[in-house]
Amino acid sequence: MEISDKLLCLFSAEVRAEDDKYVVEVPRREVDTGSIDAGEVYRVALISRKAAAASEGGSASSGGSGASTEPQPPVEVGELRYVEIEDIGKQGDGIARVERGYVIIVPDAEIGERVKVEITEVKSNFAVGEIIDDDF
Repeated sequence: MEISDKLLCLFSAEVRAEDDKYVVEVPRREVDTGSIDAGEVYRVALISRKAAAASEGGSASSGGSGASTEPQPPVEVGELRYVEIEDIGKQGDGIARVERGYVIIVPDAEIGERVKVEITEVKSNFAVGEIIDDDF
């Protein structure tokens, strides 16, 4: 699945019925961290967790020589990020997703936890972040 580089934020949310409409709540941290502004209008895409998990299975990258057409990781070593732990990996580490579904592995984190991490390692398809504040 291709996700635009213009993606401003990525989070998991439940769609709930409310009177004669359906509601998806945007977490406060997305506004507080400056990803989006309250009162503005945005395009919204909804992706089922099953579809997102299937697409993360890895599609074959196009071969050839020259510059890579693969997008660069959206984080850098030393960068500070606020993330929400969405899953637990096979080794028991927390899994958060940021722009374009890029994975940040966070050791010693639990599902639903919102933490501030410092990126300590960056690979093409994932990064590792160390918790520096677990109360935001």
